Amino acid sequence: MRALPSVGGADEGGGTADPDPDPGPGTAAPAPAASLLEVFRRLDTGPRGLTEAQAEGRLVRFGENAIPDARDPSWPRLFARSVRDPFTAVLLCLGLVSAAVFAWGTASVILLLVVVSCVLRASGEHRAARSTAGLRRLVATTVTVQRRVYEDTAPVTREIPVEELVPGDVVRLGPGDLIPADVRLLRSTGLTVHQAALTGESAPVEKSAVEDPGDDGVFQDPRLCFQGGSVASGSATAVVTATGGDTRFAAAHRRTGKPPATTFERSVQGVSWILIRFALLTPPLVLMANAALRGRGLETLPFAVAVAVGLTPEMLPVLVTTCLARGATLLARTHGVIVRRLPALHDIGAMDVLCVDKTGTLTQDRPVVHRALDAEGRDDPEVLRWAVAAAWWSLQLADLPAPDALDEALLAAADEDALMSYDGVTARPFDPARRLATVVVRTPGRLGTHTQITKGAVEAVLQRCALSDDERSRLRDLADTHAADGLRVLAVATTALPAGARPQERGLTFRGLVTLRDALAPTAAEALAGLAARGVTVKVLTGDHPGTAVRACRDLGVPVAGVLTADRLDTLTDPELTELARRTTVFACCTPEHKTRITRALQAGGHTVGFLGDGVNDLPALRTADVGIAPRDAAGVSRESADLVLAEKDLTAIGHAVAAGRHAGGNIATYLRITLSSNLGNVIAMLSAGLLLPFLPMLPAQVLVQNLCFDAAQLAFAHDRPAPSALRRPSVLDPRALLRFIVGFGALNAVADLATFGVLAFALRGPGDDEALFHSGWFTENLLTQAVVMVLLSFGRGGRGGRGGRGGRQPGPVTWSAAGLAGVGLLLPAFPVGAGLGLSPLPGVYYGLLAAVLALYAVALTAARTRHERVSASAVAQP
Repeated sequence: MRALPSVGGADEGGGTADPDPDPGPGTAAPAPAASLLEVFRRLDTGPRGLTEAQAEGRLVRFGENAIPDARDPSWPRLFARSVRDPFTAVLLCLGLVSAAVFAWGTASVILLLVVVSCVLRASGEHRAARSTAGLRRLVATTVTVQRRVYEDTAPVTREIPVEELVPGDVVRLGPGDLIPADVRLLRSTGLTVHQAALTGESAPVEKSAVEDPGDDGVFQDPRLCFQGGSVASGSATAVVTATGGDTRFAAAHRRTGKPPATTFERSVQGVSWILIRFALLTPPLVLMANAALRGRGLETLPFAVAVAVGLTPEMLPVLVTTCLARGATLLARTHGVIVRRLPALHDIGAMDVLCVDKTGTLTQDRPVVHRALDAEGRDDPEVLRWAVAAAWWSLQLADLPAPDALDEALLAAADEDALMSYDGVTARPFDPARRLATVVVRTPGRLGTHTQITKGAVEAVLQRCALSDDERSRLRDLADTHAADGLRVLAVATTALPAGARPQERGLTFRGLVTLRDALAPTAAEALAGLAARGVTVKVLTGDHPGTAVRACRDLGVPVAGVLTADRLDTLTDPELTELARRTTVFACCTPEHKTRITRALQAGGHTVGFLGDGVNDLPALRTADVGIAPRDAAGVSRESADLVLAEKDLTAIGHAVAAGRHAGGNIATYLRITLSSNLGNVIAMLSAGLLLPFLPMLPAQVLVQNLCFDAAQLAFAHDRPAPSALRRPSVLDPRALLRFIVGFGALNAVADLATFGVLAFALRGPGDDEALFHSGWFTENLLTQAVVMVLLSFGRGGRGGRGGRGGRQPGPVTWSAAGLAGVGLLLPAFPVGAGLGLSPLPGVYYGLLAAVLALYAVALTAARTRHERVSASAVAQP
């Protein structure tokens, strides 16, 4: 594949590239100072663009217009990446240690664990990548390109996917468009471009197709725009000079590497490294303890390695990927929400504050009639009839193309009788300078007399009415009261005119007021109630007047705790804003900078913040928020920067996304709680028994097989259904709370294991008499206790009766998986496979005693779980 051409191919200081004797496209980078004619020659194109045949050939030759690192990795690459996972690396190290001391059985089982884990993870990520690639195509960014069917035909403008863009294409750009590739401007009108992704400049940069650009460097050349930028304002036509891996953005992407880890990823990594340290410290501790107390040497190393492996949750990467990918796929298929970054699904489940605009989200972008009032403030339908007649005949007699928003609202509120009650004579349409509209209609039943109807801004109408100063002041205060309540107010006045007289806008009789409010979004009230029930607080960040935003909130049933306007916000320090933002519902008259600062203040207060935006002005806040959300019809740059894309700008879809995020996050947290507490308890018991017994409590191969069985059973957590209570609060992965849970329940598990030790000593009349029976008894007990833990500590419905909830009749995936695990523990010692592992059948008396231990353990576990839930609920309830 030959290199793509690039107008910006010189160094960033503005130097020129060496000339190339071959002028064909893709052979050299045109110098930044090259003339437009030279650019066309090198690209083998012209101002009319390429033909379809030329574009197809170049697409085959140069490849898709995509950053190479952004393409979905292949299965082998995913497998190799899985091997580099910290948990997998630790297992490989432990396996090498086992092989070094010729513990081939231990090494083989560890290798099997590594292969199974890597295959499952690579397969899950590969399926997730294919699924999300298909979902991304639903919101794929397109570009307006100018191409010809044949050489001698006129160019046709059409939309194509950005990936199909090739060097030499002529494209058109407008406000909100992403720059699809590196381009050279042909012509432009008022063009400004954001290029912070490349230069760090926060303000838009002016661009134009000037002849003399100066010599300030490539990025300062006004004729050049680069992939990764976006159009802030204006429009332009440009020729593509570089695509794919040869763009400046691709070079910067290769230098900067992958983006920083999200909050969720940092939490998982923090927990992972704590466990890895424990796993690496376990073997030397076991060796030293056995050497000091039992005089054992390196012969205990395979056992120490197996115990360290038992502490490691090998399935964590697999389960995290599976939970998030399943949730994202289901969310897209059922609710039209596309997750563009998998960890964002967990983040929206952890979200407890959602920032939204008013217009288009809480309200529709149109007014509706609220009330019609007479001069005393009482409801009067006749005032609305006068206003409707004025709106209708202004539209008909002034030959207007369409009514304005206020007239459209009046006409929508009228019935047919009101429209046909009057016969129009003449009209003066609304004039912004006069702020009035006047029509003259024939008065029904009064020949020779016409009625003039004047409507418009309250102050303008009152000035033209025959009123005393006190009366005019009273009516002005009445209108101001309604305006302060978030309503738009129109005044209506009339006067009688002789037939044929010209309209006269003075000495009018005041008739009353018509108030209008913003039309509410149809699903907003239900969606807001659902978000509130899930513990998500909605903050309204709007550029509108505070009264209209407060009115919308009140109409939707949203309690307004406080209102903060931009002028007040500018006087606050960051700590003051952090404190005030927590108890403020409406932020009015906001600029994009204000929205970004408010988002940061909420994050500084410990909140996980989502931001719903659709315009270019929302871009800074979208990138700042923990979860950026945009509708499918948002500006291209905003949609591409968002973590979630909605089929429609509908808060109901966000509620579904929150539920899906909490579903996935709850299953991941449940897996971590159960797996780590159970593993820790087993390790404590193993180490204790190893120091008390004259032989190892379990053989290394038995420990590893037990761990493999538990790993397989744990995959059921990815398919669990959380209880409704788990969806009512944010699913935050708190490492400290997780550690407390692990230690508490791990200790309880260790007590049950050590109680089994006593049972074995009694049932076998001295465990030293038969090592195989002891190993078999503890192997069975470990799997049975882990099955009990899976069922009783699973916070989802699937662990306690499936779809029926607590006490339901249909067992869920966790229940079935736990039953399978228990079956392996009971049956394996009696089968030939168990004999190969050193296990032997157990006496009947052991099962009776074990049942008693498990019953007591289940009671203790249930009591501890109930106390934990009560403490967690009280902590959540605290302000």
